[in-house]
Amino acid sequence: MTTHLVSLWDFNKSELQAYIDRALVLKKEAGDGVRHQQLAGKTIGMIFEKPSTRTRVSFESAMYNLGGQVIYLSSKDTQLSRNEPLKDMARVMSRYVDALVVRTFGQPIVDELAAYATVPVINALTDLFHPCQILSDIMTVREVKDKPLEELHIVWIGDGNNMANTWIQAAAKLGFKLTLACPEGYEPDNDILKRAQAEATKPITVMRDPREAIRDADVVNCDVWSSMGQEAEAEERLGIFQPYQVNGTLLAGGKPDLTVLHCLPAHRDEEITDEVLEGPQCVAWDQAENKMHIHMSILEKHMLG
Repeated sequence: MTTHLVSLWDFNKSELQAYIDRALVLKKEAGDGVRHQQLAGKTIGMIFEKPSTRTRVSFESAMYNLGGQVIYLSSKDTQLSRNEPLKDMARVMSRYVDALVVRTFGQPIVDELAAYATVPVINALTDLFHPCQILSDIMTVREVKDKPLEELHIVWIGDGNNMANTWIQAAAKLGFKLTLACPEGYEPDNDILKRAQAEATKPITVMRDPREAIRDADVVNCDVWSSMGQEAEAEERLGIFQPYQVNGTLLAGGKPDLTVLHCLPAHRDEEITDEVLEGPQCVAWDQAENKMHIHMSILEKHMLG
């Protein structure tokens, strides 16, 4: 297994499945009251240029649950805001901590840190990819569906953002059918899509109509229409994305057992209605919990080798 987790491209099917298998065991053990100390004496440095509630708390809880310690650094606490070369930061931080968890804007930042760090670098989100989130989402799908992942049809509705890009990678690596319904001009990254379609064993399709997309879907997934850094576009996006709202009318055109995912935070009654978010088909709260368990699995695998 590669030292770093910067993108799902770097892993094969069995390695990605191993993250989830281990997370499921750790979750069961947590429910049974088992306490772990595998990472006692170890420390992670969390470098967050983009703020987060769930990602920060779930990573910190994961590390503490494994017996380790956490140092959290926001953008104002690091030399990133003062233009220190990334290769310098990577080499210095590697002497202080046992792994780096990075949440930032550009994917090249994570890539360069990984190139020079001598400790594992874990991508906790960039504008291009969100690998840890998708692993926890797939863990949730495995919990709630009684069919193998390869037999499921998963749908993404909304912006072709970092989540959509990473779902595309996951579909190519893990072998499930994926359909993305996105407005014109808001499609996922074309290079990522083309590479995934070339490697995939099941169709990966981009279309316009969300009703057509969910017709035979097992899982439907959505995210906010305006992410951090897109605030100036928020008003325009509201109009463009309104037909892509996950609501009761849309779900009525799908299977009765259709499962709804949302990575949170949600803008209720924008990309998803309050009724659906609070309804029996939505498993967003399980997703949120599973972030902690998948992060435990990731930290354990990368820090213990």
